[in-house]
Amino acid sequence: MNKRIIVYILGWVLIIEGAAMQIATVTSLIYGEHEGLYFLCTGAASAILGLLAIKIKKPKNMVLYQKAGFAATALSWIMMSLVGCLPFWLSGEIPSFIDAFFETVSGFTTTGSSVLPNVEALSHGMLIWRSFLNWLGGMGVIVFLLAIIPKLGGQQNIYLMKAESPGPIIGKAVPHMRHYAALLYSIYIGLTALEIILLLCGGMGFFDALNTSFATAGTGGFGIHANNIAAYDTYYLQTVIAIFMLLFSLNFSFYILLLARKFKQAFRMEELWVYLGIIVVSITIITINISSLYPTLYESFHQSFFYVSSIITTTGFGIGDVNHWPALSKAVIVVITFIGAMAGSTGGGFKISRLLILCKEVKKEFALLIHPRNVKTVKMDGKTVDHSVMRSTSVFFVVYIGIFVFSFLLISIENKDFLTSFTSVAANLNNTGPGLGEVGPVGSYSNFSILSKSVLIFDMLAGRLELFPLLLLFSPSAWKKS
Repeated sequence: MNKRIIVYILGWVLIIEGAAMQIATVTSLIYGEHEGLYFLCTGAASAILGLLAIKIKKPKNMVLYQKAGFAATALSWIMMSLVGCLPFWLSGEIPSFIDAFFETVSGFTTTGSSVLPNVEALSHGMLIWRSFLNWLGGMGVIVFLLAIIPKLGGQQNIYLMKAESPGPIIGKAVPHMRHYAALLYSIYIGLTALEIILLLCGGMGFFDALNTSFATAGTGGFGIHANNIAAYDTYYLQTVIAIFMLLFSLNFSFYILLLARKFKQAFRMEELWVYLGIIVVSITIITINISSLYPTLYESFHQSFFYVSSIITTTGFGIGDVNHWPALSKAVIVVITFIGAMAGSTGGGFKISRLLILCKEVKKEFALLIHPRNVKTVKMDGKTVDHSVMRSTSVFFVVYIGIFVFSFLLISIENKDFLTSFTSVAANLNNTGPGLGEVGPVGSYSNFSILSKSVLIFDMLAGRLELFPLLLLFSPSAWKKS
């Protein structure tokens, strides 16, 4: 394994994180808060360590293979979370280190789970950093590195992109990796800016619009009010947020095709239509099912549309408590928690593309049972799916189920009710955040034990990094010299 380049990448990540922290420093200065000092000092220390790492350990060989690429990405995310939690902990605004680490991992992985029973008690600097964690984690820091560092933008470092980009979207090297990464971030920044403008037009304050847009863009769902998005009690603001949750959950390749004016190819994406179909069906079922709970059918539709957008995109914003909803509606919520967003988006979950591939594989196997001599292939968007993608999808499914079951058993030691234990694992492994029961949209994870929080931290990281990069760190053979 090329350990020098791993240290080199970690150094750049520390520099970027140190610079990113200064948004909180500036915010604290604007509001006259002393907490900015913690961000200034932590950011400076992070940047200095990063500079030392890239100078002392600068590698001669810049080629990354899959093993080193996955390890570099997983270590980067763990290190970002450890450094990112320090201002929360050192300032005393989150006194427990495990709680500060949990909150930061939740932010970076765009999960949105929180241990804060009263988020409004945080200073403005801490609030903006907490929301900015969602934005940083949404598109990924490694993707940003590929966009700004020429030597990391070559075809040989496709494994960095594969490790951080959610879903089986990249099978072959992209010819112009640096250009591709820069394009992704341009779209990401553009959509974020557009949401900020639309929220401001609806009367939302600038600080609130900035935080809300950061959390929406990363599909992270960190709110800055105790009652989350219900604090903005206008249909306009809630609808804008719901629409942008959906926009950020679409495969960014769709936007790239639109920009290239390849409209026919963009709208031929099977994943897009399946995703939209699931959303429409889910909204319809819940709207009808909860219609007796709200004064008008429009209110039922609005509640349904917002929550389906929030959960299937794995954002996790809330406008009320859904624990009082009928069992069918809650069942739909649990199902779409597992399904998740499209591949190549900022959303989490199992991903529509994987679901499609597995369904097509099942269909192929049934066809072969009837006509065993036929030659069948699985196709997506008219193209044959490579066998390696089929194999990795099947393996992902098995590992995914294994991690879920093991995590659920460990969480159950705490002896909480079944609904709380089950949905807490589902929500964190799929990077959704809120579940049902104690961890619903108006609840928190503050009452969970250190063991449970540690398990959920692992689940959040595993879910965001698509399992394998994180699991690779625990394989002794991966660290041996070839």
